[in-house]
Amino acid sequence: MPLHYARSLLGPARSPRANRHLGVALAFVAGAINAGGFLAVNQYTSHVTGAVSAAADHLALGAWDLALDAFGAVLSFLLGAACTALAVNYGRRRGLASEYALPLLLEAILLLAFGVLGARLAQVDTLFVPATVMLLCFLMGLQNALITKLSHAEIRTTHLTGIVTDIGIELGRMLYWNRDGAQPRVSANHARLALLASLLLSFFLGAVLGALGFKHAGYLATVPLACLLCGLAIVPAFDDLRRLGPRRF
Repeated sequence: MPLHYARSLLGPARSPRANRHLGVALAFVAGAINAGGFLAVNQYTSHVTGAVSAAADHLALGAWDLALDAFGAVLSFLLGAACTALAVNYGRRRGLASEYALPLLLEAILLLAFGVLGARLAQVDTLFVPATVMLLCFLMGLQNALITKLSHAEIRTTHLTGIVTDIGIELGRMLYWNRDGAQPRVSANHARLALLASLLLSFFLGAVLGALGFKHAGYLATVPLACLLCGLAIVPAFDDLRRLGPRRF
C-alpha cells in the first residue's frame, strides 16, 4: 500500500474518496467479525437492535440472566463507541495525524488478543457476559463510531439495516416515472447508490470469508483481520512518532 494512500485513508484531512475506500474496508472487517464471531460466541455482536429486543423479551419472560447478557452486550458496544470519541478528541486536541488511526490501532490490538487468547477468554465472565462477547461488541462499537465520526454519519459499516433502506430509497427514485415536466424531477443519486451497494457487498464477502475462517481456523481467523486494520492505521501513527516523539503522547 503506497504511503500517501495510507495517510489519506486515516489522516485528519478527509476526502469523500478516502471515506469511501475506508468504509468498504471496514465493512469487510465488520462482516467477518460479525458472521465469523457468531461461530465462536453464538451471538451476533454488531446487532444492537436485536440485543435490545432480546433483553426486552427475556425480561417479559422472567429470564433475568439472559436479559443481563443482552444488556451487557449493549453496554459493551456503547463503551466501544465512547472510547472512539475519547481517542479521536485526544488526538485532535494534540494535533496528531493519527487522531482517526488510534481507535483502529486499538481495535487491531484487541482483535489480535481475541485471536490468540480467544479460548481462554471464553471461560472468563465479564459483567454479565463472557469476555469474548464483550470484546467483540466493544470492537463493533469502536469501529462504527470511528467511521461515523470521520464521515459525518454518512457511512456505517457494522450493520446493514440503514444501508439496505437507503439502497431501497435510491432504487425507488431511479424507477420513478417523471411524466410531469412541470414538477421537480425525481432522480437517484447514482454515486451514493454505488457506495451503498459496495458497502453491502463488502460486508457480505467479509461475512462469508469470516465464517469460513472461523470454521477452519477458529479464533486465529481474526489475526489476518487485525493485520489488515494495523496496515490501515500504522502510517499516521508512525508519522506522529517520528514528528513528535514519545513525550508528546
